[in-house]
Amino acid sequence: MNNGHTKRRALWIAQTAMLIALMVTAQIFTQPYGQFVTGSTVNFILVMACILVGVSSGITVGAISPIIAYMITGRPIFPVLIPFVITGNAALAIVVHFIFAKAYVRTWDFSYVRAVLAVIVGSVAKFLVLWVGIVQVALLFIPNIMPPQVEALSHMFSWPQLVTALIGSTLAMVVAPRLVKAIKTR
Repeated sequence: MNNGHTKRRALWIAQTAMLIALMVTAQIFTQPYGQFVTGSTVNFILVMACILVGVSSGITVGAISPIIAYMITGRPIFPVLIPFVITGNAALAIVVHFIFAKAYVRTWDFSYVRAVLAVIVGSVAKFLVLWVGIVQVALLFIPNIMPPQVEALSHMFSWPQLVTALIGSTLAMVVAPRLVKAIKTR
């Protein structure tokens, strides 16, 4: 293994670990403020990881996030829902990567059209994965789930997911270019 690859791999691990730590901290401190604050913050960090470190970092952060959320908050109540959340996060990261981040990192030229398209398509993709996977499928197969739980989880994994993905990814599109510019001028 060459030295350059080893340094890049170590940098990726360090940056991804820092983003995971930031995600854990954000989930702990925003939990009292509800789904819209926590979800928007989680999506912000997820998209920032994708833009600044790469799609593999975004997917990793997005995979670890719901596991840590479950360990911290016990939500979602049913661990069987976690793979759907991981898949929704991955959908957002992959769409942002292919529509926006891949071209942005190559040229460092910010495209408003690509940014808006990535925010909308990525947020809708995440929402659809969660809504179809959890609300339309998974909740039907959880044994002994009570109707109030179905109602609460159906709400939690419906339109609020779209809103928090839109807010978080929009904020990331505003912050990322400024952060990149600050890093490059340093």
